[in-house]
Amino acid sequence: MSEPGKSPLDGIRVLDLTRMAAGPFCAMILGDMGANVTKIEPYPKGDLLRGFGPFDHGEGTYFLSINRNKRSMALDFRSAEARAVLRRLALQADVVVENFKPNVVREIGIDYDSLKEENPRLVYASISGFGAKGPYGGWPGVDQIAQGMSGFMSLTGERGGGPTRVGIPIGDLTAGMWASIGILSALLRRELTGKGSRVETTLVSALIGLLCVQGQRYLSLGEVAGPPGNDHPVIAPYGVYEASDGAFNLCAATTEMWRNLCQIAGREELIEDPDFKDNELRVANLSRLKQELNKGFAKDTCQAWTAKLIAAGIPAGPIYKMDQVFRDQHFQSQGYFEEVAHETIRNLRLVATPIKREGGWREGADRAPPVLGQHSTEILREAGFSDAEVADLLAKKIVHPFTGEEHVRS
Repeated sequence: MSEPGKSPLDGIRVLDLTRMAAGPFCAMILGDMGANVTKIEPYPKGDLLRGFGPFDHGEGTYFLSINRNKRSMALDFRSAEARAVLRRLALQADVVVENFKPNVVREIGIDYDSLKEENPRLVYASISGFGAKGPYGGWPGVDQIAQGMSGFMSLTGERGGGPTRVGIPIGDLTAGMWASIGILSALLRRELTGKGSRVETTLVSALIGLLCVQGQRYLSLGEVAGPPGNDHPVIAPYGVYEASDGAFNLCAATTEMWRNLCQIAGREELIEDPDFKDNELRVANLSRLKQELNKGFAKDTCQAWTAKLIAAGIPAGPIYKMDQVFRDQHFQSQGYFEEVAHETIRNLRLVATPIKREGGWREGADRAPPVLGQHSTEILREAGFSDAEVADLLAKKIVHPFTGEEHVRS
C-alpha cells in the first residue's frame, strides 16, 4: 500500500460511483487519506447534490462540503459505449464505491460478482438505505427516513416534545464513515490475503450502530428512552446552564467535580442537600438542580464561568453559532479550516479533514471539489485510453469535458 512518509492511501485508486451524501462523504474520506479518487457523474447535471443551494459562484454549497480531494468525469450513461468505459475504469480500480439499486449495477455491468472475476483484488463498497435483502430490501432510503426508523429522532429534542431530526444529515454522514472503515479494513485484509472483498452498510444500520447506552437500556432493561433535551440522560449536572448573558455547557461527572462546582457557583449548601447526594438523585431531581445552580450562574457571564470551571478541571464551554465557530481563534490555529484553489470560485474555504498524523501525511486538501467534467480527459488518458479513443468518446459526446457553459447560476 503506502510507503513510509507518504499519505496512507497513496497509490490506491478509488472509483466513486455515488451521488447525494453518504457515498460521496465516504469517498472524500479516502481522498483525504491520499487515495486517487475518480468521481463519475452523469451528464448533463452531474451528482444530484450539485442542484441543491445555496450556490457559491454557481456551485452548490452542499456539494462543496463533501467532495474535496476528487477528480470528476462527466459521462453519458445511456450508451453501451459509456458503460464499457465505466467497466474498464472499474476493473483498474482498487476500490469501487456505489449506491445504486442492486439491479442497476448488474444491468450496467459493474456488479461485484462480475468485476471480481477479472479483478480479484477489488474492494467493493455498497451503501443503501436498507440493504438488498429482508422485508425492506430495496426500499429507497434517505437521511431523515433513516433518522426516524433508527430511533434517532425519538431521542432528539426537548423533554416531552415531539421527534426532532439532527441538524445535519447524520445518517448519510455516519453511513459514509462506517463504509470508509469497512473499506480500510478490506484493504488491510487484501495485503494479507491478496484478495479483495465486498463491504456493505446502510443508512439505518449506521445510526442503529450509534444508539449506544440508549439502545442498551432497551436491550438490557426494556427501557424506552425519550429525548433528554440538552441534558445527559444518566449524568447530572451535565448539560446546558444559564449565565447572565446566555447559555453554556458544563459537565460535572464525578463527586469531586460536583463538590467543586457547587463551591465555584457559590452554592455550597447544595453539596449536602438530600436531593443531590449522589448522581442518581441528581438525575432524578434534575429540574430543581438546574434551578438552584442557575441562581449562582446568573451572577456572571458564560465566558467567565467557562474560565472558572476549566481552571477547576470541570469541562465547560460556550454554545456557538456558525459565525462564532469559524471566528474562534483556537479552531483557526489548529487548522480546522483551509483554503484551496477552485476552478470557478478561485479561493474556496472548506472545513478540513479532522484527522492528523505525524510523519509526512499532508494536512490539507490537495484538490478542491471538482466542477462537473473538470478532469474527464485526464482520467481517460491516465486509464490508458489512446488519443484516438479519447477523441472518439468526446466527439460522440459520451464523455464530456468541463467548458464553463455548465455554470448558469450566480
